[in-house]
Amino acid sequence: MPENAVKYTEAELVAFLKQRQQSAFGYLYDNYSGSLYSVILSIISDRELANDVLQEVFVKIWRQIETYDATKGRLFTWMMNITRNASIDTLRSKGYQNNQQNRELTDTVYESVGSVSTNTDKIGLRKLVYTLKPDYKVLVELAYFQGYTQDEISKLLDIPLGTVKTRLRAALIQLREIVKP
Repeated sequence: MPENAVKYTEAELVAFLKQRQQSAFGYLYDNYSGSLYSVILSIISDRELANDVLQEVFVKIWRQIETYDATKGRLFTWMMNITRNASIDTLRSKGYQNNQQNRELTDTVYESVGSVSTNTDKIGLRKLVYTLKPDYKVLVELAYFQGYTQDEISKLLDIPLGTVKTRLRAALIQLREIVKP
């Protein structure tokens, strides 16, 4: 970033976004798109579709910025939730499901399996998750990095849904405490 480039505090950025300032939106995209794209790629392996979802995410952020509440969490956390939900919604959509069923199996399909690497280490998120208790760590990994729903995690790990919800909540509270300035 050049020395004379504008830098916003989180509060300033949110205020300018709520005032619909284009420069603030450009700043938001420049500074957060890479991290959000990594989250999308951890859930959706198709890069072209991931780009579409990223665009959709930023449109949602722009349209829903008025709903952001700083007392409930950081801006980045709010944007990550929008990103994760949009990615999972895309996977669950009928259009995506039909596309996957009708896709021709070519060598590139086999080559692309497992080739997506997540860049969550760049933001230090994975390191923080690995400091959690093993029970919490596995749930956060499945829910936030691999895109499983709580119900799917419950069935996968053969533990009650209520236990999954309680442990995930406790894990997120613990993460919040770790990240607090």
